Amino acid sequence: MATEMELPGGIKFKGGKIFAVLTALSTLAAGGWTVYKFIDDYLELKEVVSAYTAPDLSGFDKQISLVQQEVEMMQSEMGMVLQEISLVSDVANELKGDLRQDVRRIETIVEDVEQRVKEDARTNAKELKEVIKDIEDDMSKLEEATDKKIKIALENPLSKM
Repeated sequence: MATEMELPGGIKFKGGKIFAVLTALSTLAAGGWTVYKFIDDYLELKEVVSAYTAPDLSGFDKQISLVQQEVEMMQSEMGMVLQEISLVSDVANELKGDLRQDVRRIETIVEDVEQRVKEDARTNAKELKEVIKDIEDDMSKLEEATDKKIKIALENPLSKM
């Protein structure tokens, strides 16, 4: 005998149909429960979201403003430092050019002095040779004159007495 179920209103179910109806009813109940839980979670989330107040970020805004001011000041100072560096570089280049010119002038002066010293040394050496020759000539003449006088004095008959 097959299992049969009769519902009020004259609806009769037999065997496998009962199983299908029970499965459909349990699926429908589970779906209803899922929809209920979804709606309940949605309503809780809606309460949480509506109760949410944004944190006070004005402190961060102030800090960001201060940081921006500091960055602007640092950029300004960096600009001034770069200008000073540029000025120092220009002055250094100018001094370098002036120093080059001074060194060239000094080199020219030194070369001129060296030439004069060499010329003076040559002239002095020549003059010294001439003076030495004159002194030697004078000494020779003096020696001859002295020899002559000695000879005359020795030949003098009065010197024998």
